[in-house]
Amino acid sequence: MRLLLFYTHDFWLKPFRQNLDGVEETEQETETQEAVLALVHAEPEDTGREGKVVTKAIKNIKWVAGKFDSKRVVLHYFAHLGKESAQHELAREMVESMRERLEKSGYEVHVTPYGYFNEFKLHVAGESLGKVFVEI
Repeated sequence: MRLLLFYTHDFWLKPFRQNLDGVEETEQETETQEAVLALVHAEPEDTGREGKVVTKAIKNIKWVAGKFDSKRVVLHYFAHLGKESAQHELAREMVESMRERLEKSGYEVHVTPYGYFNEFKLHVAGESLGKVFVEI
């Protein structure tokens, strides 16, 4: 898994066009402030080690959130951080597991619609830790 984490002062996303067959149709917008935006890329080698990968991803997200005293997270599947992607279902399951575990830890979690091209705006913190790339 690869994560690109941004600490955002403001974040807004709106589905633009569906790009994956079989996903639920939605026009759900996501908007939040003072949140960690996690761009998540699941890779084929994550298969069979999902639990370990999700645990490490959550630790990294919580670490960045803690640096900014935030309990707010946006999870967005972003298939552009690597050459190869995991199967769609595996990626969705991993993001859902991340959501569930973060919520159980007291985080407010937003998950963006899966299988869409999106338009978005973000205002990223200027601090060095406002932008973190992680390979798990």
